[in-house]
Amino acid sequence: MARLRATFLGALVLMLSSAVISAQTAQSYSAPKTPWGDPDLQGTWSGDSAFGIPMQRPESLGTRAELNDKEYAEKVARDERARTQAQNAVGSFRNDNGWVTKSFKQTSLIVDPPNGRVPPLVPGAEKRRTPQGTYGNGPFNTPEDFTAYDRCLTLGVVGSMTPKIYGNGYRIVQGPGVVVLMAEMIHEARVIQIDGRPHVGDGIRSYMGDSRGHWEGNTLVVETTHFNGKLGSTGNPVYASTELKVVERITRTEADVLRWEATISDPKTYTRPFTIRDTWPMEKWGTTLMEYACMEGNIDGLLSGAITPWKPPADE
Repeated sequence: MARLRATFLGALVLMLSSAVISAQTAQSYSAPKTPWGDPDLQGTWSGDSAFGIPMQRPESLGTRAELNDKEYAEKVARDERARTQAQNAVGSFRNDNGWVTKSFKQTSLIVDPPNGRVPPLVPGAEKRRTPQGTYGNGPFNTPEDFTAYDRCLTLGVVGSMTPKIYGNGYRIVQGPGVVVLMAEMIHEARVIQIDGRPHVGDGIRSYMGDSRGHWEGNTLVVETTHFNGKLGSTGNPVYASTELKVVERITRTEADVLRWEATISDPKTYTRPFTIRDTWPMEKWGTTLMEYACMEGNIDGLLSGAITPWKPPADE
């Protein structure tokens, strides 16, 4: 028993030491440069490892932003068991959960406010409630009775970048004066100009808004505005207002790790801004994103009931 206890404590010390070394590496790491001198964020990255982190922190944890050492050790052990079982499984679900390659101490994706919770709505915002879609009981009389996600239209800037049950791949491609960021789910690509040009005119608005970026040291800062007010807000099933602004900060903290942060400001929806943080290890299963073949009204989609079923031609 004493030998087993010593072995466990030794493994725990080694694991925690590795976490400290990783944090020190992130502080001292300097990202490589592109041929034209910008920090190089290019590659295919994965948000799968953060899927188990809740968006909002359990109220019982208060302002505790990280797991303690014991909780973290237990999480590492669970993740390792899940990864080992997935890799050793037989059948079509082999490697399911095998992509959880890193364990994190975060107790919630929301890191500000300090309680890790979505701020309260401003008075009147609750009237902009979004449809329940597939999670409700209907009635479903028109496409507008479904959410934009149900309809395969969009997840929005923040929704496309935060962990989901699958499709958590992100690909970044850079060129002089431009960064292209593509999310795997709903196959959305944002072309982010970083050459100093202003936002488009106020009359041009869209689901994904208008993005402009600049560099602050090794961090890409992206400001997105000009939203159309027809998409749900992060963390609450109400529509965002047209005053929504999202400021993202993307930093390469290690050779195979990106840190993504987004501060959401919407004075007509929330009483204060709030910030979400996610960490993306480099994708180890390949360098391309899987096709997300979903489109509104396709035969296998939610609106297929309104489509006349295809019938094979009669035999001659």
